[in-house]
Amino acid sequence: MNCKNCNTPQRTDFNYCPSCGAKAVKHRLTFRNLTYDITERYFNLDNTFIRTIVQLCIRPEVVIDAYINGVRRKYLNPISHLGIALTLSGLLIFIMQKVLTPDIFVEYGGQGMSEELSKKLFDAIFDYQTLLFILYIPVFAIAGYLTFNRKGYFLSEYMIAYIYIMAQWSIVIFPISLITLLVDPSAYMNLAIPMTFLMVFYSLFVMQRIHRFPVGATILRSFVFFLLTLIGYFAIIILFYAFMFLTGIVTLEDFLPKQ
Repeated sequence: MNCKNCNTPQRTDFNYCPSCGAKAVKHRLTFRNLTYDITERYFNLDNTFIRTIVQLCIRPEVVIDAYINGVRRKYLNPISHLGIALTLSGLLIFIMQKVLTPDIFVEYGGQGMSEELSKKLFDAIFDYQTLLFILYIPVFAIAGYLTFNRKGYFLSEYMIAYIYIMAQWSIVIFPISLITLLVDPSAYMNLAIPMTFLMVFYSLFVMQRIHRFPVGATILRSFVFFLLTLIGYFAIIILFYAFMFLTGIVTLEDFLPKQ
């Protein structure tokens, strides 16, 4: 028989293809086989997904250095990790659209806005949430490249590091976000700023684990890193508002006080 992935001839008693390493699938797809495959792929303690999650929490430098230095099979690759994060984020956004209302949005950060404007911003943020999330990756990567670069990483390698970092953070906080959102949606909105700061601290933790600067240098570089990410954050917000004006999502009249 031939491998179904690379079409290389192989013996019938092989469980894995000796050419491409793919698992030999010998049975039709049933609910039992499907459940086993999902459990084996994502929840087996020996698989790359769980191993990557655990290591990025306790020894993130191992995963990131391994990928940059050419290791490809031991840990989940950054694009797959990001794909899982975006899938969970999409599920969370879907639930948010069902349980959050423009009134909660206005109470959190839209005081003084008209109901029409708050609804427009509310819808736009949800529509472009994934794009905004991805835009944060180069912002953090550039800040890290300029402040923490003892190992001489390329900027492209910093992009890989922050794909891992941002995806990991999104995956880890998903259960907390989901429970909070379902129990108390207004409390979820109050978590936004603390979670943002915790994300920055996790990023600094990873940078320090990779580069191992002395304490004094770490504090100084962390301060500069925070300033650079803050500038990048406001730059994204400004670009987002500019995009909304250019596309007609909002207009200047929306910001004028209603008679």
